[in-house]
Amino acid sequence: MYATSNLRLSTLFPSYCSFLPFFLRENTHTHTHTHTHTHREREREREFLEMESSFQDGKEEVIQAWYMDDSEEDQRLPHHREPKEYVPLEKLKELGVISWRLNGGDHETDEDLKKIREARGYTYTDICEVCPEKLSNYEAKIKSFFEEHLHTDEEIRYCLEGSGYFDVRDSDERWIRVAVKKGGMIVLPAGIYHRFTLDSSNYIKALRLFVGEPVWTPYNRPHDELPARKEYIEAFVKKEEVGSNAVKAH
Repeated sequence: MYATSNLRLSTLFPSYCSFLPFFLRENTHTHTHTHTHTHREREREREFLEMESSFQDGKEEVIQAWYMDDSEEDQRLPHHREPKEYVPLEKLKELGVISWRLNGGDHETDEDLKKIREARGYTYTDICEVCPEKLSNYEAKIKSFFEEHLHTDEEIRYCLEGSGYFDVRDSDERWIRVAVKKGGMIVLPAGIYHRFTLDSSNYIKALRLFVGEPVWTPYNRPHDELPARKEYIEAFVKKEEVGSNAVKAH
């Protein structure tokens, strides 16, 4: 059980990684000495597993995903294929993209958000409003947001107001558009190529979160030599390719 969920849990909860040795080892010589600690860590694991399934009710109402068409029309349009081809949120998780639905209320007093921050080690937050009236150098920044790029750390956004599109690539290089509305929280893993744009509402207010001091540096594609990109490929792209090949073989 623990071995098969190792990658999934460490992706969902980075701080959980430090506890994995307690769950993975079997050592009869240390059972007495570690019994109390092991019990405590198993309780911690149970809490993390519960959190993984928490904040899911009604998530599709604030987060949806679909494969994009190849049109070069206005980037703010939905760009559905014909017929529409939606992507299950479980598919996004296989690509390392995780999400939750929160209440979209006061983020400073939100207990659910607090639990996520503590579990994932998010110590820094700020608020970013993206719209022509609030964002300086609006046109230049919108253009830069929509350039395909990656970061060497996670990109975490909690939508407080408005809406927007996060585009990510699957293992076959196809664009998936992820629409996020008020109450939706999304985490893009380090090393994933992605881009962002507003939708036709032209407004989003989002809480940005970070582990430690924020580093917002974008690395426009191609930057395949970066360690973060190589680690992402190993953790998600190759895994996805193996799974797809296994399905085709059957």
